[in-house]
Amino acid sequence: MRVVTISATYGTAGGHIGPAVAESLGVPFVDRAIAGAVAQELGCTLEEALAHDDRAEHGLGRLLFSAMRLPTVTFGGVDMYVPGALPHAPEEFVRHTERILVETARAQGGVFLGRGGAVLLADHPGALHVRLDAPLARRIRQTATLGGLSEREARKIIEDNDRARVAYVRHFYRRDPADVSLYHLVLDSTAIPVATCVDLIVSAAEALG
Repeated sequence: MRVVTISATYGTAGGHIGPAVAESLGVPFVDRAIAGAVAQELGCTLEEALAHDDRAEHGLGRLLFSAMRLPTVTFGGVDMYVPGALPHAPEEFVRHTERILVETARAQGGVFLGRGGAVLLADHPGALHVRLDAPLARRIRQTATLGGLSEREARKIIEDNDRARVAYVRHFYRRDPADVSLYHLVLDSTAIPVATCVDLIVSAAEALG
């Protein structure tokens, strides 16, 4: 069973490339499905689960970084305030997510976007680990164009998301997601067409598998 993890900085089309790779390989694309499974296990709503998800629009990163410098909890090297109204600690959601991700990879394979998959599944036999990244200026232009935003708005979204994703991996796994030693394949999907990126990842996954 094919297993591919994709770590993507914001603005590199990870949400488009991941599903296309999964379809080509005939395996599930595992993204929001993890949050849904965690919600079911913990007996809470999907919205509550997404509040602890590293890529949710109003999720973990936005929740924590919106209260930056309030010295209550150290998260990713920055002091944060975590609202006490949340029903479960972020660590609990992450541990449940980890177990579901590992079990899914073993049972049926899949393409896994984010959540430190390259670290968590580093020892999974035959797994391909991919990093999508690009210079900030190109990511800003692509995000602005696709989202109908100003470049200033696009920069703010990218910077917030990048900080959240880096903090997530550093806090829970003590690794830097930009460390190329975590990956077999690093692609600039703002320079290489998305379809070509998909073909390259599929070919590499089939070669490893």
